[in-house]
Amino acid sequence: MSTLTVSVVTPDGPVLEEDFNMVSAKAESGELGILPGHIPMVAPLTISAVRLKGDGDSRRIAVSGGFLEVRPDKVTILAQSAELPSDIDVERARKAKERAERRLKEKQDDIDFRRAELALKRAMNRLDVYNNNF
Repeated sequence: MSTLTVSVVTPDGPVLEEDFNMVSAKAESGELGILPGHIPMVAPLTISAVRLKGDGDSRRIAVSGGFLEVRPDKVTILAQSAELPSDIDVERARKAKERAERRLKEKQDDIDFRRAELALKRAMNRLDVYNNNF
């Protein structure tokens, strides 16, 4: 089966560059499944898990927004942040989740609810990827 090269890059540097048979990602317009030979496109990503499938290998990466560029033989993900399960600090993610949930429950005028919602989504995404729940 043919493959495509997947490259995940953040402002801090490259996270992954390997060949896979399929990429599944959640764009703002919906779920995308990308196979070798896909038409070129660019799509904004949401806070979600990117799933990568290879020969007998399945991986996931926690991505916090960014863009996906597709070419027939390559997928490039330019993410604000991206973490492999082995790089996720679970305790830090749990604390961030608890902190965001607490802020969302508070009814104070000085709370930035959108910021707290995004923090909660990022923390839950990291925990789901770490626990293989997607």
